Amino acid sequence: MSQQHHTVLIVGGGAAGVSVANNMRKQNATIDIAIIEPSETHYYQPGFTIVGGGAYTLKQTMRKEADLIHPSVKWIKDFAETFQPEANSVTLRSGDVIQYDYLVVCPGLQLDWDKIKGLPETLGKNNVCSNYSANTCEYTWECIQQIQSGNALFTQPPMPIKCAGAPQKIMYLAADRFRKRGTLDKFNIEFYNAGPAIFGIPFFAKALMKVIAGYGIKPNFGHDLVAIDGSAKTATFETTDSEGNKQQVTKPFDMIHVTPPQSAPDFIKKSPLANAAGWVDVNDKTLQHNKFANIFGLGDATSTPNAKTAAAVRKQVPILVDNILHLISSTAVEEKYDGYGSCPLTTSLSTVMLAEFAYSGKVTPSFPWLDPRKNLFIWWIGKKIGFPWMYWHLMLKGSRFDIPHLESYAKRFTDEK
Repeated sequence: MSQQHHTVLIVGGGAAGVSVANNMRKQNATIDIAIIEPSETHYYQPGFTIVGGGAYTLKQTMRKEADLIHPSVKWIKDFAETFQPEANSVTLRSGDVIQYDYLVVCPGLQLDWDKIKGLPETLGKNNVCSNYSANTCEYTWECIQQIQSGNALFTQPPMPIKCAGAPQKIMYLAADRFRKRGTLDKFNIEFYNAGPAIFGIPFFAKALMKVIAGYGIKPNFGHDLVAIDGSAKTATFETTDSEGNKQQVTKPFDMIHVTPPQSAPDFIKKSPLANAAGWVDVNDKTLQHNKFANIFGLGDATSTPNAKTAAAVRKQVPILVDNILHLISSTAVEEKYDGYGSCPLTTSLSTVMLAEFAYSGKVTPSFPWLDPRKNLFIWWIGKKIGFPWMYWHLMLKGSRFDIPHLESYAKRFTDEK
């Protein structure tokens, strides 16, 4: 067993971890930074949706982790296993102990495939697909290409999940593919959502219901996928009536896109950093841990009630970096994060609805001259070209770029328009 010490130690080398390391390096050329990350491949996960829709390749979403981390940042290729915050240390799976002055926790989410009975055994075959993993998103495109008619089901589990719009994005891309082939009328497309509405923010939900109606999709709310039989082509959902009674309904499918339940990683849940629900317990506005002042968290694994998207991480990174630098210089942390997140909702193979919002569901557009509920080609170009470029060349490189997002921008757009 060996011991190391670093001024700033980052757990997780995904979008959040790499961005924090490189952003901090740009702010301070000499600070000692290390990242704990076992994977040698980094994925642009927002691209998985359009890989499944046949408009992107998996290779386009991939980069070598080594090419993304600044050479002056130490990369520790291992798994974080346990946290000892009172001792300012993290123990790795290898048994090594890493000491730190400041800790940043951002390991991302855990995909709980096994919480749906029968899913692990049939995923990737029997027309059971999912865009939520690099290992399975290409199979979604295979399914869309091969299926000619029948029941196409798309599911969404209880919140929270990564990118709450993704379960329906692939549904619209599939429907548009069917329409372009002239076979849309041969399909019964249904959306099974464990939640009560198509989207958590009514401003966008009303517009999305029009998209659903345009494709002839049937929405089913309050339906949580609990079991799947791939060989029999049946999916079982649990529903709850108005009196709280639960029952199960089984639906046949010819193709089903499954969004798995998600949670904080198990090593976070059982750690002293977690709140009662298992998330890294941080202040919503400062991203500082509520108990341990030299620990911060950002990204999908934290307790902040914002949308779990790359856009949220982009806004969180400079706030977190500056707050650590404030502590180093013995000044107060600042409450700057307002919960901003963005969800580019792919409503067809050429249009996107750019939903932007902050805490409490406040609609906060960045472009006041464009109605954020409109399905626009310009945002499709953004989804396919612009946003990935910004991710690889600005955000991950540690560059700071900001476009003001204001609730006042949404005031000019009313539901009567």
